Amino acid sequence: MKQTVSTIQKMKEEGKKIAMLTCYDYSTAKLMDEAGVDMILVGDSLGNTILGYEDTISVTMEDMIHHCAAVARGAKNPLLVCDMPFMSYQTSVYDAVVNAGRLMKEGRAQMVKLEGGKEVCPQIEAIVKASIPVCAHIGLTPQSINAFGGFKVQGRTEAAAQKLLDDARAVEAAGASVLVMECVPAKLAEKVSQMLTIPTIGIGAGAGCDGQVLVYQDMLGMFTDYVPKFVKQFANVGEVMRNAFADYLKEVKDGSFPDESKTYKIDDEIIDKLY
Repeated sequence: MKQTVSTIQKMKEEGKKIAMLTCYDYSTAKLMDEAGVDMILVGDSLGNTILGYEDTISVTMEDMIHHCAAVARGAKNPLLVCDMPFMSYQTSVYDAVVNAGRLMKEGRAQMVKLEGGKEVCPQIEAIVKASIPVCAHIGLTPQSINAFGGFKVQGRTEAAAQKLLDDARAVEAAGASVLVMECVPAKLAEKVSQMLTIPTIGIGAGAGCDGQVLVYQDMLGMFTDYVPKFVKQFANVGEVMRNAFADYLKEVKDGSFPDESKTYKIDDEIIDKLY
C-alpha cells in the first residue's frame, strides 16, 4: 500500500508502529519497498556513509537531489522524505521554500526534513504554505554538531528538557506533519510522543516514540567507522560483503572465474577462418 502523510498519521492514531530507514540508491530502495518499509529517509547522513565525509555539513543540495531521485525510482510504496542539507534553509525563509521545492520537483521527494525547533518555525510555516509536507527534527541535530561540541544526548537537564518540549509543540503548531527525535532520553521522548498529535520517529530516543529510524548501513553492519549506542545490527552484511569480495579476488587470481558456464560460445570454424 502506498504510504502518504495521511496513512502515517492514521498509524499513530491506531497505535501502529512506524518503520523508517535511510536509503540513498535505487537498488536498496527496491529491496526496502519489497520488505514493506513504511517511510524512507534520504538522509544527509549520505555525507558519512556514501561520500566519506566526517560530518553532514559538506553535503550539498545537488547531492541530496541526485540521491533522492535515485531512491524515488526504486521506492514506490514508502513515504519518501528528503533531508534539507546544511545552509539550504537557515539563511532565509525564501531560500527554505525554494530549496524544499527543488527537493520535491527534482528529487521527487514527498516530504522534506529540516533540523531545529522554534528557530526554524518560520521556515516550516512557509514550506507548508507552499503545499510541501515537513518533517521536523529536534534533539541531537547533526548539522549543529560544531555548536553542540560533539555527538551528545540532548534534553538531560530540566532546562534542556523543557526546551525540547517547547520546540516539539512549536514545530507541530508551525505545521510539521512528523517529528524526528534523535539522542533524547527515552522517558522524555515518550512524553513528547504522548503530548503531540503528529507521529514521532525516534533514533536513540527509546521505544515510546510512534516509530523508529536507523541508518541502514548501521543496522546491517556495513558502516563501522563508529557505531552509536542505539544501533542494533540486524545482520552482518558487511562481513558477508567482505567475504564475497575476497572470494572473487581469489577466483580471479587463480583463474577459476569465469569458468565455461559463465562464458559465451562461438563456432571453432569461425575462429579458424579469422586472420
